[in-house]
Amino acid sequence: MAFEGLSEKLQNVFRKLRGKGRLSEADVKEAMKEVRLALLEADVNFRVVKNFVKSVEARAVGEDVMESLTPGQMVIKIVNEELIHLLGDKEEPLPLKPSSDITVIMMAGLQGAGKTTTAAKIAGKLKASGRKPLLVACDVYRPAAIEQLKINGKKQDVEVFSMENGETPVEIAKAAYDYAKKNGFNVILLDTAGRLHIDAEMMEELKNIKAAVNVDCTILTVDAMTGQDAVNVASEFDGTVGTDGVIITKLDGDTKGGAALSIRAVTGKPIFYAGMGEKLSDLEPFYPDRMASRILGMGDVLTLIEKAQAEIDEREARELEAKIRKAEFNFNDFLDQFKQIRKMGGLTSLLGMIPGMGGKIRAEDIPDEKAVKRIESIILSMTNEEREKPSIINPSRKNRIAKGAGVDISEVNRLMKQFEQSKKMMKQMSGLLGKKGRFGGLGNLPF
Repeated sequence: MAFEGLSEKLQNVFRKLRGKGRLSEADVKEAMKEVRLALLEADVNFRVVKNFVKSVEARAVGEDVMESLTPGQMVIKIVNEELIHLLGDKEEPLPLKPSSDITVIMMAGLQGAGKTTTAAKIAGKLKASGRKPLLVACDVYRPAAIEQLKINGKKQDVEVFSMENGETPVEIAKAAYDYAKKNGFNVILLDTAGRLHIDAEMMEELKNIKAAVNVDCTILTVDAMTGQDAVNVASEFDGTVGTDGVIITKLDGDTKGGAALSIRAVTGKPIFYAGMGEKLSDLEPFYPDRMASRILGMGDVLTLIEKAQAEIDEREARELEAKIRKAEFNFNDFLDQFKQIRKMGGLTSLLGMIPGMGGKIRAEDIPDEKAVKRIESIILSMTNEEREKPSIINPSRKNRIAKGAGVDISEVNRLMKQFEQSKKMMKQMSGLLGKKGRFGGLGNLPF
């Protein structure tokens, strides 16, 4: 997951600071050296790192920190505040006109950054918020892009406008605007062509489209996996075509995450969304404070709650919570919870949002999709009675279940042990979150 290495390194730095009763200027400088190195290793732009460390150090050697009863915590607070500032201070939504007018959004970016999928993701979000979006296929060079947009548009129940008789992207954009006007669409999303690298021809085409249909917002899609290159691409696009904001894709991958920390500072442009997976629902509004919290290993409970409220059925959640409190949780419930986790973006994503979990659970300890499927196969090889009453599963039943699932009996034993551990943890989580109010079943997740 993005920022995993950075988060772990920063937590180690903070752990050392917390262990000191008082902080000297030398302690702060030594900690900032480690922070600087951690940020550079995470592929954050070196000028951004230099300015960030300078700002933190200037505040951290102040009298209010040195004389504080908890100086380590004060430094963490300063780092958190400076990180939020680096990422943009506050969430910036898409600049949309009133529903009575048409907002024209142009999607730009290099090939492979996820631009076409992201256009469909945005369209789905706009539709859910009451807008009437129209996706427009302006990539005339790659037939697969048009087909991909049509498939994703259908999944999102959003109409796709395309012309495939040799029209230019400018002609298509103009025709789409006329079509939108006649048919009551109030947001147009232009999916433009991407290339493997920036060239004059691509930039000229984007400029011509902007001039032809009066684009209101140009969004650049950048791939977090490309690290510093993403920052360079963002700078070039902004300097040549002009951009109004950025969407960073693949932040769920095994990436250093430095692009997200650098882009805002280098370009001055807001990050509208973060792509956190391949599913069309995997697009999160970019909240600087929540992202800073994740990076520092402090979790992101608000996003976790929002995901739960969007995906978990309240009635089912209450029924499950009652079962957990009465210790009646069974394998059928366990299976249902895996389905819920998939809907919410996967276990790795969710664990990163729980305060205190960052760095405590290694990536290799979290079951991947293949492991989850094996677990499901084992559960489905049980009889309904065994799923309802796990306590009746004896050695002979385990042998039969293992054969039915095509796995070794050791995997069945491991699952039984995980199940009992999950029951205990879920009961604790349910009690903890129950004191703070009902969060739509958040206390019922199997981790």
